Amino acid sequence: MLKKKVCMLGSFSVGKTSLVRRYVESLYEEKYLTTVGVKVDKKTLHVDGEEVTLLLWDLAGDDDFQKLRMTYLNGASGYLLVADGTRRATLEKALEVHERVKSALGEIPFVMALNKCDLAADWEVTEEAEQGLRARGWTVLRASAKTGEAVEELFQSLARAMLGRKP
Repeated sequence: MLKKKVCMLGSFSVGKTSLVRRYVESLYEEKYLTTVGVKVDKKTLHVDGEEVTLLLWDLAGDDDFQKLRMTYLNGASGYLLVADGTRRATLEKALEVHERVKSALGEIPFVMALNKCDLAADWEVTEEAEQGLRARGWTVLRASAKTGEAVEELFQSLARAMLGRKP
């Protein structure tokens, strides 16, 4: 069995913890709790008949007051870059985080999650911005930790990419 370390990256309150909780436990909690430092969960999945255990490192959000501790990324096989689709600024922050990770680790697999797609009426990330990311060759998925929409697909796509397969 393969084990792969995956880091959850993005701003505060974009839904990193909620996505992990929905994926690992099939639960969603309305109450917001800030992650302090790092919380590690794991889940085993099957990719093309191969068993893979994901070690999910849910890292504290990155903002103007607290920057991502790059040492948490050591040994990462990939990452989920999360933005809140209802807050355009979190996409800009995610792009900054991506550049810092790329500088520190080089090119490693990642998937871009635009979370909170259940709040379509409040959506701020434009279709043009999404298409721009896809034009870079990125895998971009709209997801909802609340409803579960595309959550399984996010982690499955990332696992496939980390195994060198098409997401």
